[in-house]
Amino acid sequence: MTWNQLTGRIHELARLVGRDVYLMEVCGTHTMAAFRSGLRQLLPANVHLISGPGCPVCVTDTNYIDAAIELTRRADVTVATFGDLLRVPGSDTSLEQERAVGGDVRIVYSPTDALMLARQHPRRHVVFLGVGFETTAPTVAFNIWTAARDGVSNFHVLCAHKTMPRAMEALLKDQTVRLDGFMCPGHVSVITGLEMYEFIARDYWRPCVVTGFEPADMLEGIAMLLAQIVAGVARVENQYTRSVTREGNRRAQELLAEVFEPCDASWRGLGVIPGSGLAIRPKYAAHDAAVALGVTFRAARVHPGCRCGDVLRGVVQPTQCPLFGKACTPLSPFGPCMVSAEGTCAAHYKYGYRMAA
Repeated sequence: MTWNQLTGRIHELARLVGRDVYLMEVCGTHTMAAFRSGLRQLLPANVHLISGPGCPVCVTDTNYIDAAIELTRRADVTVATFGDLLRVPGSDTSLEQERAVGGDVRIVYSPTDALMLARQHPRRHVVFLGVGFETTAPTVAFNIWTAARDGVSNFHVLCAHKTMPRAMEALLKDQTVRLDGFMCPGHVSVITGLEMYEFIARDYWRPCVVTGFEPADMLEGIAMLLAQIVAGVARVENQYTRSVTREGNRRAQELLAEVFEPCDASWRGLGVIPGSGLAIRPKYAAHDAAVALGVTFRAARVHPGCRCGDVLRGVVQPTQCPLFGKACTPLSPFGPCMVSAEGTCAAHYKYGYRMAA
């Protein structure tokens, strides 16, 4: 179907629903694609697309950033990270600021780059900052497994990996969040498959549609969600059939189970969610920076005016934060939602806010 056909279908379904509908996308790539394409402007007035905790950098707690900053102050440690973590504010400083005063912080494009650094510098501890969901966790697991196999004892991961289902459940239990259906993340679902969302449809009676990242994909996904709401059903459907299967990537799932085990995890805006994190198994403790290097996670200080947590829960729009576009901009961010390319505030500032202005 063309954009016009999909938009017409959505408007017709919205008329049949006859009330306000709140659909949440829980993927940072969806958030960016929706803002960049102007997709929200095509939707009927009663269909609201809201952004959830889909940005891995944004949901990472401040105490993790503080712990990573402490590592940069050790003379024998190299911290390797993806670039979007560099400018995320900690309690008092950032990785970028620590690098400016001499901290050994390297930007890498994959955990394999960090493992290569460890091989090249055997007398230094190389710590990769492992954040992200089921999409990136398998590559980190593979490099931990490889380091253990090859005896690269100076390669470590400071692990803050999270999994999506329990966070989605936490949103459904949050009485302040209005939510009628989920646009489920395509990248994550390539690894996990469709099965992990079934409890949402079964136990919470919320439609779920796994959706691709082109604007037409997202429009079709919205139409599929609305069609379920009109029909009074709740099930898991797959719009992204060219990449996602029901069973997912079994080899990646096996690798995750080999290296990681479920743990409780702290999410910015959502608090501690039981069973929503991935911890490195004791078998691989030599490569767990928290164990091998004695990393301590302490209580963090968050800027009192920053509403990143509420934005991540879909309770407020970025423009409802008093700092947005004033004290908090991409050049001087107060929170991670304005830093990451997948952050809701950054996307709104770059596309929605500027377009409205």
